[in-house]
Amino acid sequence: MVVTKKISLQSKGHGDIIDITPEVQKQLAEANISEGTVTLFVTGSTAGITTIEFEPGLLADFKSMWERNIPADIPYQHDRAWGDGNGHSHVRASLLGASLVIPFSDKSLVLGTWQQIVVVDFDNRARARQIVVQIMGQ
Repeated sequence: MVVTKKISLQSKGHGDIIDITPEVQKQLAEANISEGTVTLFVTGSTAGITTIEFEPGLLADFKSMWERNIPADIPYQHDRAWGDGNGHSHVRASLLGASLVIPFSDKSLVLGTWQQIVVVDFDNRARARQIVVQIMGQ
């Protein structure tokens, strides 16, 4: 069986990290599936999805890592083409990735104790975001 749902959220952009674990678990609890996998896909090319320990120190470290590795203040060809100043956002999102697969058992996500599901919005402005949640199993 396959159930497809969506999570809608509003981000602040600029590396905003949003914990969606409770919402994913809620959607899983409402589905008539006990065992399987959840595939999460964030639409748009300037956001990504991953797991992380959602605590202030690590969130700051994560944001700093992106700035060190893919700085926002250097020239990007994308910015020359479109003039929107978010070339770094596209590069960061492509490296993080747009999807994530998580197993579940007894209608519970199989995550580590300190592991949360997060959406990271790298764009240079606030955005409405959609995450497709596809629950597969039996």
